[in-house]
Amino acid sequence: MKIRKLFAVATLIAGSLMTAQAATAGDKVRIATEGAYAPFNMVDSNGELIGFDVEIANALCEEMKADCEIVAQDWDGIIPGLRARKYDAIIASMSITEERLRVVDFSEKYYSNVLAFVTPEGSEIKTTKEGLKGLTVGAQRATIAGQYLEDNLSDVVSVKLYDTQDNAYLDLAAGRLDVLLSDKFPAYDWLRTDDGKGFAFNGEDIDINDEIGIAVRKGDALKDKFSAAIKAIVANGKYAEINEKYFPFSIY
Repeated sequence: MKIRKLFAVATLIAGSLMTAQAATAGDKVRIATEGAYAPFNMVDSNGELIGFDVEIANALCEEMKADCEIVAQDWDGIIPGLRARKYDAIIASMSITEERLRVVDFSEKYYSNVLAFVTPEGSEIKTTKEGLKGLTVGAQRATIAGQYLEDNLSDVVSVKLYDTQDNAYLDLAAGRLDVLLSDKFPAYDWLRTDDGKGFAFNGEDIDINDEIGIAVRKGDALKDKFSAAIKAIVANGKYAEINEKYFPFSIY
């Protein structure tokens, strides 16, 4: 789940110890999301940001009594934008990784993720290393899925990486990919669409202990405020209410 994502640490390491002023109740908090990762964050026909991440962000802001604005930011520039103070937090299905923790802080998780392979329905492809040998396997660039392919399968498959998840789906549907590796929950959502008809999960999930958190600048007390708000909306049922709108199972 975007999900979830890695980035080029070398381009982000400078100035990683910069701290930010903590936001207090009533302060303006700008939150970035990608807007291209359904059903977690996307843009509707009116140009408005919607999705699980957006609803969670709004619920957290309400809990914190903060005045929040949610803005769209391309994935590749989303952490540099945070560190340049274009916004104060990232709620965009971002995986908590050691690489990212070098340059940003994270709240506690607000959901957990696993990876899954997608192939044409009824495919005889075996999603083992031996079974994938010689095939073209795709994923979104700078994500946990993309990194997994490069680290574990690039010696036997042709890895094809995409700037957005939607473009990866398009190539899978068009037959330019044999297999897609994705965060499971956005793929689940795509498989229920008309475009996803004729495709299915294939093989076992890949559980890499992937937890999704909210990124803030190093030293910003927003980290603890968001963590407390996450616990609160889980306890009061607001989290489950949002979860049920998108998935028939808990992703927490």
